[in-house]
Amino acid sequence: MHPDPDPNGDDASAERRRQFAEAARDERPDLARLCLLIAAEADPALDEAALDAAQIELDALAGRLPYAPTGGPRPWARNVAELLGARLGFRGTPTDYRRLESSLLHEVLRRRRGLPILLSVVWIEVARRAGAPVYGVALPGHFVVGFGDPYGTHVLADPFDGGRLLTDEDAGVLVAGATGAPLTEQMLAPADPLEIVLRILNNIRAWAAARPERSDVQLWAVELSLLLPSHPARLRHDHAQLLVQRGDFLGGAAGLEEYAKVVEEIDPAAAAAVRRQAAAARAMLN
Repeated sequence: MHPDPDPNGDDASAERRRQFAEAARDERPDLARLCLLIAAEADPALDEAALDAAQIELDALAGRLPYAPTGGPRPWARNVAELLGARLGFRGTPTDYRRLESSLLHEVLRRRRGLPILLSVVWIEVARRAGAPVYGVALPGHFVVGFGDPYGTHVLADPFDGGRLLTDEDAGVLVAGATGAPLTEQMLAPADPLEIVLRILNNIRAWAAARPERSDVQLWAVELSLLLPSHPARLRHDHAQLLVQRGDFLGGAAGLEEYAKVVEEIDPAAAAAVRRQAAAARAMLN
């Protein structure tokens, strides 16, 4: 997917970045809005009206759910799976991993296809609006959704499989298949919205890293990650290296030198190696 250049130029991009940073620092971050602002980075034609339309669609989907079912979390999970998975066809396929659209919320709403984490965002946002006790579960290698009390009575659902209900044992099979490791209680803890956003951006970076011609996508995904209140320090190094790769040797060298200052106290040898990278980047100008 190669969007047309942003007709509004750098000002519109800067405004989207400002909105993203502001939304990420809200006391209760709006997961849907953050995901839509990520999508706007990939598709500059996604203006404020289009962002609002996507939120309205999530509201409308929530309005189609039965109100406050009795019987605990399982009826909630079944009702959401019945609506989104069975009736509307939201689910994933292996080919979805090869498409950038699978990580963009407005495209997932349009195509009803996406990666497990984006389909889970749809499940979470629709169910939350309807009043369900719902949360994301960031299993290693496969994101799912939980309903109920994560530390008590709960049920898991796999939106990638149309909302198939899972036991904790089923979740263990998914984890073992992805990592070879056993399921731990910590893996079933609710995922913070900003953790979900960072994981989505990591997925986008991985998609772009496998396609060297899309270093532009990798760059904006890193830059959005750096706007989050908490992010791995290593991202600064990755950002600087990307700048060098894209021909911004001075900007990349400056970024590498800044990163060297960050790691110097804990790893002087690593800092020295990064400074050598910075010097090599500056030398490319000669």
